[in-house]
Amino acid sequence: MARSGVRIDPAAREHVDAAINDWMQDVIGDAILTDAKGLVHKKSSRLHDSLRAEVHDKVLRVGSLDCNYAASVELGSSQPVIKAKYKQALFWEGADHPVRAVYNHTTKPYPYLRPALFQRRTP
Repeated sequence: MARSGVRIDPAAREHVDAAINDWMQDVIGDAILTDAKGLVHKKSSRLHDSLRAEVHDKVLRVGSLDCNYAASVELGSSQPVIKAKYKQALFWEGADHPVRAVYNHTTKPYPYLRPALFQRRTP
């Protein structure tokens, strides 16, 4: 009786992983990045221009590394009180007098990454 079997080349895993990374970058990553750039709140174009998509070890990351306020735009922010940190009071040009604290408003969220991520994608 003849034996049969399948023999898999050990290098095949690397080829499959490379193909998955390429597909995630070129198809999914570019689509999510395009949608996110279309949805981002454009008060200035700094956040829009800083959005990137990259793939490492079959993990796709889309977002901004350059803008420190990217998460605040996506999720909104709530910092009700700003207190003096290094001096005893806060002062800015046009203020009547120095103050110890400023009561800040909250910013509402303008989601751009989550809607781009949750878009239905069909080939």
